[in-house]
Amino acid sequence: MCGIAGIYAYSKSAPIADQGELLRMRETMLNRGPDGAGIWMSEDKRVGFAHRRLAIIDLSEDGAQPMFDPETGNWIIFNGEIYNHVKLRAELNRDGIVTKSHSDTEVLLKLYAQKGPAMLDSLRGMYAFAIWDARKQAMFFARDAFGIKPLYIADNGKTLRFASQVKSLLAGSVDTRPDPAGHAGFLLWGTVPEPYTLYRGIRSFPAGHWMYVTEGKVGQANRFGSPLQNLREVKRLSPDASSEVKEDALAQIASALRDSVAAHMVADVPVAMFLSAGLDSAMLAASAASIGNLRTLTLGFDEYIGTVNDETLLAKQVAQSLGATHSQYNISALDFANDRDKLLSAMDQPSIDGVNTWFVAKAAASQGLKVAISGIGGDELFGSYPSFRQVPRLKNMLQGFSGTPLLGQLVRKGIAPFSGILSSPKTAGLLEYGGSLQGAYMLRRALYMPWEIPAMMDPDMAAEGLLELDTMNALGSSIYGLSSDRLAVSALEMQWYMKNQLLRDADWAGMAHSVEIRVPFVDMELLQQFVEIPTFGPGQEKPAIARAVAPNLPEAVFNRPKTGFSIPTQRWLNPDSPRVIGSLREWAQMLYGEFVKG
Repeated sequence: MCGIAGIYAYSKSAPIADQGELLRMRETMLNRGPDGAGIWMSEDKRVGFAHRRLAIIDLSEDGAQPMFDPETGNWIIFNGEIYNHVKLRAELNRDGIVTKSHSDTEVLLKLYAQKGPAMLDSLRGMYAFAIWDARKQAMFFARDAFGIKPLYIADNGKTLRFASQVKSLLAGSVDTRPDPAGHAGFLLWGTVPEPYTLYRGIRSFPAGHWMYVTEGKVGQANRFGSPLQNLREVKRLSPDASSEVKEDALAQIASALRDSVAAHMVADVPVAMFLSAGLDSAMLAASAASIGNLRTLTLGFDEYIGTVNDETLLAKQVAQSLGATHSQYNISALDFANDRDKLLSAMDQPSIDGVNTWFVAKAAASQGLKVAISGIGGDELFGSYPSFRQVPRLKNMLQGFSGTPLLGQLVRKGIAPFSGILSSPKTAGLLEYGGSLQGAYMLRRALYMPWEIPAMMDPDMAAEGLLELDTMNALGSSIYGLSSDRLAVSALEMQWYMKNQLLRDADWAGMAHSVEIRVPFVDMELLQQFVEIPTFGPGQEKPAIARAVAPNLPEAVFNRPKTGFSIPTQRWLNPDSPRVIGSLREWAQMLYGEFVKG
């Protein structure tokens, strides 16, 4: 895990790359890579790479970046991990290709020289990287299919700049005018949806794509993988499948999960586990415990002691049952107050989430750990969010109104004067949005509804941003080709909430403490082995899978009601307000003000 930055003056009329600018971009990412730093400039000064290193695989200088391939003249900078690098290196060596290190970065260089973009089909991992192809005199970009690792690009038509963080690009020369879609998108979702940022000149490189940039031309981004495509191909059991067939399906999922955990444990430094009282982290911990010594970390909150949200006692019980070396860290309102400014400074884009990850990563760093495993993605894959029940139910109840959008708008506008007495402002939009899966999902996940946003920012900019977002069509494209409501909600959660919020928050919050966060549930090979079992209703699927993965977990873990991992941010912000949604909105407004002001 690292921080990468680069400049390519691809137009003949562009000024050469500025090494000082490149160094400024790199040093904004010091925490992403405290173990080393590197820089490379081409002879003609039109290409420059910069890198900050967090050494996890091949700790020697052989793993330093930017990395050069003397056989081809190619250079690479890479952020992420390739979990199957040992297997890929062995295949390269069998083909007569010599490698000199144990680094996954060198494997990428050699594999690119051998296969070009087709290399991406061989990779298992999380990654964003750039390769300077000396023969083609071209820059090659790629980002993993789930978008686990970030990559941002600023292209002014002559020079292309890229980096692991938006704030790194802000240290360079980019167009910082406000992007209406980014601003409206944050208020809509509580996070900025890809590909937008708050700035017109900066975009997120699309997940699951590769692209070439040659002299005078930025090529088209080409898709090589996506969770949507894999969800379209998921095997679905017949509703009358026998119990033996269901057991075989569960065993297949369990085996694939254990395999994913084993892959994600690959490292030359210790790997710890973030452990809550939920099934997701318990499954991961049980799978990891069978591999070797297990270290677990749990967060506790003073405000939750003695309540249903206190996860510490059950997490400790799970850890003890697995023979783990367990640590617990308690967080209070004072800790939040003390860290608030540092947290906001580390936040690369505004997000209403990520506070929990900030503190658990801080706890990991205090133990000298560089790598930790998180349960992100389990709810999305195993259908255990409330949305898996609520979104299809709402759609089924109101789909009769989906063909009359004007009626829904009239009702919503008629209710508007009385919105203050509604239990939630979203109630006014039930008829307008609730009759489709994408609309019901927006009602479930949105922070502010579209009609509220013009009152919170410049109305003209809000209108432009909402038009550019085209949210309903974008959500619809996210589930195109899926006939199963169950898998459609998985697709929405993976491509919106998980990618835009959870994974991005794990990146900035973990990297702020120089901790790499790995996510075994967010794994393409696991998704390819998943099986939909339609006779499982919401809330039944995950416990059945968990019993197949780890039948010896404490029974209390299986019987614990689904609560989600909760943190008392709302109480810290406004201890006198019982309305959680109001508090989250206050947090969002405060964040928005900080970023706009900044």
